[in-house]
Amino acid sequence: MNIMKKPLIGIIMGSSSDSRIMHGAAEILDEFGVPHEDQIISAHRTPTRLEEYAKHAEKNGFKVIIAGAGGAAHLPGMIASHTVLPVIGVPILVYNDKQQKKSAFGGLDSLLSISEMPSGSPVVTVGVNKAINAGIYALKILANESSNIRKMLKSHKEKQHKSVLKESQDLKRMGLKKFVKKKFK
Repeated sequence: MNIMKKPLIGIIMGSSSDSRIMHGAAEILDEFGVPHEDQIISAHRTPTRLEEYAKHAEKNGFKVIIAGAGGAAHLPGMIASHTVLPVIGVPILVYNDKQQKKSAFGGLDSLLSISEMPSGSPVVTVGVNKAINAGIYALKILANESSNIRKMLKSHKEKQHKSVLKESQDLKRMGLKKFVKKKFK
């Protein structure tokens, strides 16, 4: 259910393999009915397209760009260099797709690359593979202008609170050993 029709948030990623992580941002935005536009834009393989996208996002009234990238993770910083829109960077743990082995740096390379932008050119950074957090942060930015989104965020936090209380009660009732067996089958 979309509250609005035109995209307010752009979700971009450096390659198709990043979609496994970045879909988390789309899911939370969909849950809140916030339209988004999703694209693959490589900072290294399609640099002119990256610049065009930044102009496109501004021209079309986007409020936030969520940019996910792994390895050297230049995409968030490069898109931020071409726009005044807030950019939320999602560092992605790179896998060797053929062998499903994690990168030697465990995502730290991406995290540091995104978070250590030069003074005057900030990118907000969430944790490694935390695209859902990027989506929630984008919603918080939108909530400054939308009382409806603000109410939905408050409801979301209340559901989280109740969920933790319920799990705590279940843990206390079952005991730790049974709780773990049931929760992590």
